[in-house]
Amino acid sequence: MFLDGPAGRLETVLAEPDSSSPRGVAVVAHPHPLYDGTMNNKVVYTLFKAFLELGFITVKFNFRGVGQSGGARNSGSDTGEGETADVLAVVETIRSRFTTQAGTPMPLLLAGFSFGGAIQAYAAQRLKPQKVVLVAPAVQRLNAPHIVQPSAKHDIEHTPEVLLIHGDQDEVVPLNSVLDWAGPQELPVVVIPRAEHFFHRRLHILKHVVLNSCRA
Repeated sequence: MFLDGPAGRLETVLAEPDSSSPRGVAVVAHPHPLYDGTMNNKVVYTLFKAFLELGFITVKFNFRGVGQSGGARNSGSDTGEGETADVLAVVETIRSRFTTQAGTPMPLLLAGFSFGGAIQAYAAQRLKPQKVVLVAPAVQRLNAPHIVQPSAKHDIEHTPEVLLIHGDQDEVVPLNSVLDWAGPQELPVVVIPRAEHFFHRRLHILKHVVLNSCRA
């Protein structure tokens, strides 16, 4: 299906769980468009399937200029401002479509892989999700902001649960860059041994970690 975005329509895939009472809405962002990143990426697909199994209304989409999404990416800029705006548009549309019986927005989970992970860090500042799942996020490359601010570390009501997953053999996003980003926020990082950036032959482990960590 297609949703209206700030730069044109956004190609989107949405799936609803079998449960009559979904846990919330999960929105998954894909890796870098300039390196063939799309919503069909295998890590994105793994996350999509995991959240659906966990009972979330799950959405993945193509950023502007990718696949059949309208608009174009500014290839000279890697700030991700346009892609962050795309996330905000998708979340606003989906949450307005699915509300609780009380008429309030459903709980929100933001997830992203690589470039998409860094974009979700930016989006989290605006959307205040309940959960954030970042897989090999390119936080250093995009100068991603902190999700948990020092002044809010003990504010459970307004601080999202954050799950960071990385491979110890990641050749694209250095593990140390994520550790340096996570340290000031006091966020643990789940490190998968012998996993490279795309989790080749380790996708089942990735899914297992997500299922176990987000089940509650």
